[in-house]
Amino acid sequence: MIQRACDSGVAGLLITGTSERESQAALEICQQYPDYCWSTAGVHPHDAAQVSASYIDILRQLASQPGVKAIGECGLDFNRNFSPAEAQIAVFKQQIALASELELPLFLHERDAWDSQMEILSGVNNLRGVAHCFTGTTEQMQGYLSLGLYIGVTGWLCDPKRGESLREALVHLPLDKLLIETDAPYLTPKTLPGKIRRNEPCYLPHIAETIAEIKQVSVATIAEVSSANAARLFGLKLR
Repeated sequence: MIQRACDSGVAGLLITGTSERESQAALEICQQYPDYCWSTAGVHPHDAAQVSASYIDILRQLASQPGVKAIGECGLDFNRNFSPAEAQIAVFKQQIALASELELPLFLHERDAWDSQMEILSGVNNLRGVAHCFTGTTEQMQGYLSLGLYIGVTGWLCDPKRGESLREALVHLPLDKLLIETDAPYLTPKTLPGKIRRNEPCYLPHIAETIAEIKQVSVATIAEVSSANAARLFGLKLR
């Protein structure tokens, strides 16, 4: 899978940590491919109610490794509420504090919780990060941009029905705030030919092509600016 990504022209992979265990596993992959893979360390809101008593110390230790470039995936998800809202909010705030302590950007998740997430983030000093897998409206995007956040765009854009509001928002997104991601293994672009069940990083160029069409610029421009944005936010040395 990593070789396919490299062959497709993807300059590097940021592997997302979503729990204590998954954050450790993500780092272990990065340590096998230190010139091509980096990771995040964090707890997804789905897992907020299952954290250990020492989870912040575990995340802090993971984040001390050079391959870890952000805290997250963290945030709020009131769509499924796999963890109670109170637990989500508490764990989210603790990870924000950790990111501030370590001077790392936040890798943010949010679903059906925009108002609450904005209220929390609006009180954060020197906020840096990305609204990962953004699927919201133009108004919501402008809210995140007003906080200085980058916007992560996935293959959701390629869904003719569900991606309509994202395509409308993308028209107004400044290129210097654009990040492109696949959010593998889910959200396979529906406009890919054939029946592809599992999303992979090698499909990133397809998403870039769709963005270029909407923004009416070249694919090369999208590749250049999104790579530069990723390198700047996460401190990456891309190939």
